[in-house]
Amino acid sequence: MIYDDTACLLGEGPLWHPTRGEFFWFDILGQRLHRKGQNWNFGEFVSAAGWVDDDTLLVASETALIRFSLSSGARETVVALEADNPVTRSNDGRADPQGGFWIGTMGKEGEDGAGAIWRFYKGELRRLYAPISIPNAICFAPDGNTAYFADTPTQLIMRVSLDADGWPVGEPSVHIDLREAGHNPDGAVVDQDGILWNAQWGSHRVAGYDLSGQEIGAFEFPAPQTSCPAFGGPDLTTMFCTSAAVGLSQPTVAAFPLSGQTFSVDTPHKGQAEHRVIL
Repeated sequence: MIYDDTACLLGEGPLWHPTRGEFFWFDILGQRLHRKGQNWNFGEFVSAAGWVDDDTLLVASETALIRFSLSSGARETVVALEADNPVTRSNDGRADPQGGFWIGTMGKEGEDGAGAIWRFYKGELRRLYAPISIPNAICFAPDGNTAYFADTPTQLIMRVSLDADGWPVGEPSVHIDLREAGHNPDGAVVDQDGILWNAQWGSHRVAGYDLSGQEIGAFEFPAPQTSCPAFGGPDLTTMFCTSAAVGLSQPTVAAFPLSGQTFSVDTPHKGQAEHRVIL
């Protein structure tokens, strides 16, 4: 169950690099990118990444999208991301099937409506949705025709159609309504069969939803603040899940001492290989 016992304040952005066969994740508040046995300190909040090639990640920080070399640690700003706004930082993000990269921003103190959802595609950064308070659940159907996302406080996971280049078409609609169940949607990923797997902050779990938005089951984890899932491993059937310790009371930390660690579980489901970002 425990993949790595590194205690993250706010674990996020899990990524299985398909050509390297390696798993990466972030501690946003720790300002670090991790892989097993190694980490890189960015000196600012970092939250999510997409892979560009065997050596290169596109990393989202609080001020930019950064081209990052895994072999040398070299960093180059590709495009500024709300760099003139000291209130915000990046949060959830993922590459889409067309080679774009979606990234959400939010207030560093969770300020209401301070953030947005952006898409970077072939050199263009375009704001898609605002205002957003806590952007999460950014993920994509295998056929590339649908994107999903959430603003966590609304407890709604939205869906929107995409055109051939991956840009949204029309207005988003509600795909999954978690208000009655009382779950808070955090990061999400879609498997090869189109099932959306959503980490639910405060609920100890990652739950799966079919194409109609109905729950089909869930994986439980020994940390209340599950933050984001990712599929990986040689056959893409291992589910990784990051978690967070930030904000937990002492009694809760005592009851759930693995909070902030990163977990893995074998599943009967197979993920999509993470899509490559086209710079």
